[in-house]
Amino acid sequence: MKLEGKVALVTGSSQGIGQAIAVRLAAEGANIVIDYRSHPEGAEETLAKVQAAGGKCHMAECPNSQGYVLKADLGVVSDVRRMIDESIAHFGKLDILVNNAGIERHAPFWEVTEADYDAVMNVNLKGVFFATQEMVKHLIETKRTGKIINISSVHEELPFPNFTAYCASKGGMKMLARNLAVELGPLGITINNVAPGAIETPINTKLLNDPEKLGALLKNIPLSRLGQPQDVASLVAFLASSDADYITGSTFFVDGGLLWNYQEQ
Repeated sequence: MKLEGKVALVTGSSQGIGQAIAVRLAAEGANIVIDYRSHPEGAEETLAKVQAAGGKCHMAECPNSQGYVLKADLGVVSDVRRMIDESIAHFGKLDILVNNAGIERHAPFWEVTEADYDAVMNVNLKGVFFATQEMVKHLIETKRTGKIINISSVHEELPFPNFTAYCASKGGMKMLARNLAVELGPLGITINNVAPGAIETPINTKLLNDPEKLGALLKNIPLSRLGQPQDVASLVAFLASSDADYITGSTFFVDGGLLWNYQEQ
């Protein structure tokens, strides 16, 4: 198990890609902090899967077992700081931060409200910025190296009409990783982005139930299928391991070839 003895915090891990990442890192031996904002039942499901993957006992029986659940809104900086502090207090340290939590809002550019813009940017970019900052301060204080992995999107490169705030947040995440790779490299801290394309998750339920739209999308994907959360989790597990110690400042696309073949319908 490549991550035995490590502690990983996965934000937004109550469902979908975040849940798959938490379970995969647990299977590699890591202790997992499971963060959620509005789905406590999903977080408990992730906890059960984490502990099954890691073979450890349930939280009620072993409060220091492999999984730990906490609630935090990534759009609120005080929540972000508390999340990092609480994670460290529980497990004694953090080695890996996976900035997975993200939201989107659909609207033509000229109809986007300030509230929707702020909601997207606060979670997708400001929350990532300050969670990473707190993680880095912890690593500096404890004189250790660490791994930061951001779950970005093909839309850090690919335009997505009617989702301009979302694309701007992911574009910002791209430059955040590139800049911090240079700034944090001397500290032995790596930072990379994983950019999923069309992944079969609860957020895409409407698409999955629309055969016409789904068919049009699949024509744009050279591998002719939607990705699965496990496809993303496998790459995150690699980047979190010592196998990826010489990789930093990069974006890795998990999209079945979508980025280079996409045509707006």
